[in-house]
Amino acid sequence: MLNPKMLKQIEQMQADMMKAQEELGAVTVEGSAGGGAVVVVMNGHQQVQSVTIEPEFVDPEDVETLQDAIVAALTNAQDKAQELAQQRMGAATGGLSGLNLPGLP
Repeated sequence: MLNPKMLKQIEQMQADMMKAQEELGAVTVEGSAGGGAVVVVMNGHQQVQSVTIEPEFVDPEDVETLQDAIVAALTNAQDKAQELAQQRMGAATGGLSGLNLPGLP
């Protein structure tokens, strides 16, 4: 049974998580590849906001290299967005482990 103090902690944590989720939608991360030839901007929800390809770094005859650079930039941005989400959500759920709830460390 949850006591009133635990219930209040859970409610605060839920509010903190909602705020963190909202903030993730507003912040962006940037991933790049090919020495800046391809730059991907993604929000904290891992939604692509923009893709920029610098023409001076791209050989139009080498489509495979460009495709690889796009995938690498997307992966780089996604890794950064995931790390950001873990940081923000970890801060919001920091008090969970003290509640001794099943399935939580």
